[in-house]
Amino acid sequence: MLSREELERREDLWFAPYAMRSSQSRGRMIPEPEHIYRTAYQRDRDRIIHTTAFRRLEYKTQVFVYSEGDHYRNRLTHSIEVAQIGRTLARALGCNEDLTEAICLGHDLGHPPFGHVGETILNNLMTGHGGYDHQRQTYRILTSLEDRYPEHSGLNLTYEVREGVVKHDTDYDVVDASDYHPEERGTLECQLSNLADEIAYNTSDLDDGLRSGILDPKAMNELSVAQKVWSSFEENESVDLKDALTRHRFIRRLVGIQVTDTVRATQQAIEAANIQSLEDLRLHHSNLAGYSADLAERNAELKKFLYANFYRHYRVVRMAVKAERLLAELFTAYIEEPLQLPTETLQLAREDPEGIHRVVCDYLAGMTDRYAVQEHKRLFDPEERP
Repeated sequence: MLSREELERREDLWFAPYAMRSSQSRGRMIPEPEHIYRTAYQRDRDRIIHTTAFRRLEYKTQVFVYSEGDHYRNRLTHSIEVAQIGRTLARALGCNEDLTEAICLGHDLGHPPFGHVGETILNNLMTGHGGYDHQRQTYRILTSLEDRYPEHSGLNLTYEVREGVVKHDTDYDVVDASDYHPEERGTLECQLSNLADEIAYNTSDLDDGLRSGILDPKAMNELSVAQKVWSSFEENESVDLKDALTRHRFIRRLVGIQVTDTVRATQQAIEAANIQSLEDLRLHHSNLAGYSADLAERNAELKKFLYANFYRHYRVVRMAVKAERLLAELFTAYIEEPLQLPTETLQLAREDPEGIHRVVCDYLAGMTDRYAVQEHKRLFDPEERP
């Protein structure tokens, strides 16, 4: 049996000098005995996987709601793809794969039903009551809302995993690291998790957009990043994205190009900054993980294309508008008559110092798309059993 001490010794031998070693963790909020054969970050990863919030991600929207089909990404499959890319990046750069994986698997736990539109409507509904942000909600889930241990609220994760969630920084995240040394850079594992998330949603949303028929392959082929992918194909390979196998190869190559570029650009940035230790990395004036300037420009063009042609397509917008209406009606119904809430939730509302609005918001945010639809029927359809 490989003991935890042996695993930590191997980390010292294998990891780059700037990597986060399990033995150097700043610890948990409440001290716990160490495990005999799992490192601290392996335990954190496992705790996240076994949460109710993680299981619920299977029926939470990435772009398409569950009723649109079984083959589109949801928040759970997205999180798994992020973790796979994150581990690859961490391994290639000599970093802690377990820490990276834990951050990747936990980064989206706070997403409400119906994706980003759900977040927007909850934030609007919570005006004057603290607002709503999925990143802050993820932190609340990890530190208080998941009730699984008699000794403490939340999961009692290590500082570095909590920091990785707090400092998760992409186009869709609001960073508030006030309690986690905001003057410090996140670990490289944290920074790589940010890139893994971005690579995953850009490539998978493109894949789902093409699969659904919403995105026009001819228009997509005009993108410079698409031309870069096609240039890697052999002359005798098909370039027809309407063919499923060709689309799979295209997306696979695109992911590979993104990951390889990130590894090379990040390594170059580390060498240029003369990073010799974790402390050097934390005190650097900016994040070091990133794309090359060329790929960053190509990705910016891809994001604009997805926003204009996919996220704002009428089929996606119609789903979003229905979701807005549904969540707003549920929120209003619970606020106006709290006795419609389940007994346990109503008791929380009576005990919570933030009052009924935050408890209702937590209740809605924890719902899956499917459960929210069912709950709406129970409250508004007279023929539906309560």
